[in-house]
Amino acid sequence: MKRKKDYKKTLRVAAAFLIFPVGLCLWLGGCSSMTGYSDESLYREGIRSVYVEMFDSRSFRRGVEYELTDALAKRIEADTPYKIISARDRADSVISGYITSIAESVFTTDRRTGRPLEKGLQLQAVVNWKNLKTGQYLIENRTVSASASFSPFQSQDFSYASALAANNLARRIVELMEKPW
Repeated sequence: MKRKKDYKKTLRVAAAFLIFPVGLCLWLGGCSSMTGYSDESLYREGIRSVYVEMFDSRSFRRGVEYELTDALAKRIEADTPYKIISARDRADSVISGYITSIAESVFTTDRRTGRPLEKGLQLQAVVNWKNLKTGQYLIENRTVSASASFSPFQSQDFSYASALAANNLARRIVELMEKPW
């Protein structure tokens, strides 16, 4: 009978010595520096406004630079805390860039006629974002690309695909405007 009591007492003492260090490690691990989730903003605090310069195109296709500039301005207004300013001298920062390539490719063709059933369009651009207060580049000569697919069979043409690809490219540029993690 005494052996059972001694055995139970030994188990309680061992459990206490095991639980205390484990609990201490968990408590200290939870109170260490923030390395996981945070409630900080994804965007820079010192910048409130952006001037979007007209993108240039170094491709033979014209008109896509207007779609990209418009899509980028709308995307910045919708997805970020920044405001678009129409005067460069009043803005906190300026974003600019140029389209380097516009590539069109055929994904599938009709076997009988040889006409394309589905095509793809890829836009590639170089982007710069400069803080006008400090003169520091927040994004410097960063190459960004995006694509879109379209189907001439469904009466979708190049202008449809270029608008879609420009919107996808604008989304990628806005993702670059977030602070690095």
